Amino acid sequence: MTEWKKKRRTMRHYDQSASVYDAQYYEEQQAKINTALSEFTLKKESLILDAGCGTGLLFPHVAEKAKLVVGIDVSFSILNEAKKRVKSQANAAVVRADADHTPFPNDIFDAVFAITLLQNTPNPHQTLTEIKRVTKQNAPIVATGLKKALSQKEFVQLLRLAGLEIEALRLDENLKECVAMCTKSSKKTLKEPRRLCNSPEE
Repeated sequence: MTEWKKKRRTMRHYDQSASVYDAQYYEEQQAKINTALSEFTLKKESLILDAGCGTGLLFPHVAEKAKLVVGIDVSFSILNEAKKRVKSQANAAVVRADADHTPFPNDIFDAVFAITLLQNTPNPHQTLTEIKRVTKQNAPIVATGLKKALSQKEFVQLLRLAGLEIEALRLDENLKECVAMCTKSSKKTLKEPRRLCNSPEE
């Protein structure tokens, strides 16, 4: 299956499930967001990107500290749900865009979130490379990896191959995804991530 066919399949899936997405995944998504935000503090007046924003569940968590929160997604229907959530937030915007080819310049965002994104992209390395491109040096990048699709070792390798420094790795047994807090690295040698889990998955 070509990359474009996989993307079309993802778009169709989220277009069809947009109206019931929150009913199905609200608690799981909130848990991942809370886990990620517990590991760092956003700077005031940050420019934030939510790549694969879905119904916009991240927005209420970060809007107060953000100068602007931009959410992108390929699904038209799910972006309509996100628009409803951010309707009253003047510093929030949603854009239909491909996370592999974002319409943004280099080194612009102060923080980037890629929650429940990588398993929905045909080439996660390309997605992470694009995320890295638009993120400022040393700015936080949050990425999650679905455990049933990627082992801990594979997830860590994927992040490192994209040139990300993993600051902390959460492998909570109550979450379906590993949560990694990263930064864009210019180092040739990447350090071992700080693991925050009682039962790491190999």
